[in-house]
Amino acid sequence: MNESPNELPEMLPETDRPRGNRRRHLVILAGAVALVLVGALLMARAEAKVNHVALDATPKPVSFVETTAATFRAHKVYVGSLRPWVSADVGPQFLASYVDTVLVRPGATVHRGDVLASLDCRNASTLSHAAELTARSVDARQKAIADEANRTTRLQEGGFASVNETEQAQAQSASTMAQLEAQKAQLAHSSLEVGDCLLRAPFDGEVGDRYVDPGAFVRPGTALVSVVDRTTARFVADVPENDFAVVAPGTQVAIRADAVGLDVAGPIARRAPHADPETRTVHFEVDLPNKDLAIPVDTTGEAHIAYGASVPVVAIPSYGATVRGTKATIYVIDGEVARARTVNVIGEEGGRLLLEASLGAGAKVVTAGRTLLVDGDRVAGKLEAPIAVTPAGSVTP
Repeated sequence: MNESPNELPEMLPETDRPRGNRRRHLVILAGAVALVLVGALLMARAEAKVNHVALDATPKPVSFVETTAATFRAHKVYVGSLRPWVSADVGPQFLASYVDTVLVRPGATVHRGDVLASLDCRNASTLSHAAELTARSVDARQKAIADEANRTTRLQEGGFASVNETEQAQAQSASTMAQLEAQKAQLAHSSLEVGDCLLRAPFDGEVGDRYVDPGAFVRPGTALVSVVDRTTARFVADVPENDFAVVAPGTQVAIRADAVGLDVAGPIARRAPHADPETRTVHFEVDLPNKDLAIPVDTTGEAHIAYGASVPVVAIPSYGATVRGTKATIYVIDGEVARARTVNVIGEEGGRLLLEASLGAGAKVVTAGRTLLVDGDRVAGKLEAPIAVTPAGSVTP
């Protein structure tokens, strides 16, 4: 019998269904279990990082240094100039003329009397020669008039000449003598002008500057070249009037020549007896031997002068304290607690702060982390490198 098209096929048994559905169910179940396990692990990890201890009870991590004993002597630093022992600008004193030659340039070594430059002195030479000839003429005339006055005097004594004639002859002789002296003075002035034509070195030294070249017109007082003698350099500086006693003659001074990075030392050679009325500063000088000419002059120098007695101090890094005026606030570790202390500042050297010795050597002073501390906080400290101290006691980095 044929099946009707509207009849459904008979359902398959349970065992005959596709196995793909069963696999899907197992995969979903395994994923759910894995998700639960991952969530549990994340929860456990988060719980492990929760701090169940109060922050106030946790020691704060800090770094500290141990104070080092040292000695300190107060010192002053002054900025001044290194000057030559002598210097001079060489130029004409009496003559206005054109420059003929300039024989030297900066750096040249010269000796006393060496010709440095010359001027065109044809006019001065002519005038000097004319003055010399005039002086000879007046001298000859004066001698003749003097002889005539002597003869007139003898004739007057014999009664052959009047007193008036004798006096006239003597007056004329005196007048001619005065003219001769005036002419000699004029000749001396002309000789000075001629001497101005050759400009010579006034002392042994070096040429510092050359101001003009041949062909320039110069007048009295115009400098052509400068000469310096720096076999001895002078450090000169001005200090406040309150430091008058600090720069007493004989005081040892350490000087740094900044231009060449050279350190030299010497005693104060001279000090002004008064302060400048306008600046209220006192001038002092230190003579520094410079035979090898290693120190350039007209350069900057720094003078370091130690004064007063040495005092015991303790040293810490400058960043280990808050300084206000002459007081420093620090944190000292006492056991496991940081205690705030205020101590006197004695000085500062080489990036180190020098404090009063009452703090004691070996005290643990907080450096890193001190800005987050308050008095009485618990701390966990880590020691930094110790401070190096020179044998003299001055602190170095």
